Amino acid sequence: MRITVNGRNIEITDAIRAYAEEKIGKIMNHYDQIQSIDVVLNVIKNPSVAQSHTAEVLCKFVSGSVKAEESAESMYASIDLVADKINRQVKKFKEKQIKSSKNASIRTDAPPEEQVVAE
Repeated sequence: MRITVNGRNIEITDAIRAYAEEKIGKIMNHYDQIQSIDVVLNVIKNPSVAQSHTAEVLCKFVSGSVKAEESAESMYASIDLVADKINRQVKKFKEKQIKSSKNASIRTDAPPEEQVVAE
């Protein structure tokens, strides 16, 4: 699994990169079908914008993808918020995949045959 951290209008320091990889990397505990995670950190350099730090995460699976975006006052806070959000979305995606795979075949839904015991 690969985590890519990119920045727009911001210099990505080693501390920010390590923090993002640590927080976002925790979703691997929930679902092992993740191929890659792309993190984009963005800063709006307009003083009138209150929540100018934005974090976007795109998580690519074998059978789909999930995207989350959050804004906050600081970059660390936006990373925390988006990590919580993507964590919930990955859990929901996994549950949907498990539920749909159980209903994929009508043969698995058939009731078990009763065995006749000869007396």
